[in-house]
Amino acid sequence: MDRTNSPRNNRATPEDFATWLRGQLERRGYDLRPRGGGQTRFAADSGIAQSSVSRMLRGQGAPETRVLETLAKTLDVPLAEVLVAAGILTPDVLLAIRYQTPRTNPLTPEAAAEELGITDPQKVALFVSMTETLRKQRAENGEGHHVAEN
Repeated sequence: MDRTNSPRNNRATPEDFATWLRGQLERRGYDLRPRGGGQTRFAADSGIAQSSVSRMLRGQGAPETRVLETLAKTLDVPLAEVLVAAGILTPDVLLAIRYQTPRTNPLTPEAAAEELGITDPQKVALFVSMTETLRKQRAENGEGHHVAEN
């Protein structure tokens, strides 16, 4: 895969993630040399399958979100750092999320549909209906905070 340092293409590759993970593990004393036992020990310490640890260290494929969460907890690093290292988020997107201006008004389902690019009136109605159904289920289950109604 051809990679440049252009702002549009600054997403980490699986090989970048493997290098990052290898550094994290070696700094924590895991011996990753052949027959060093580090992969096996880290798999046991983290609860991640040894085959998954091996694949990640070889730069083969993207790990599941659950595995990335476990890595963050086990390595005691912020999940955001792991997501950037794994190429799920770019550094630019992470900064945008961190410094996003909070909303002063609650987001309505109609406004959310518009922000998501849903413009067809039938699809907007479906989106609003689905949102209201989920809102009612959440209220019935006593989950979370009350969301302002329209």
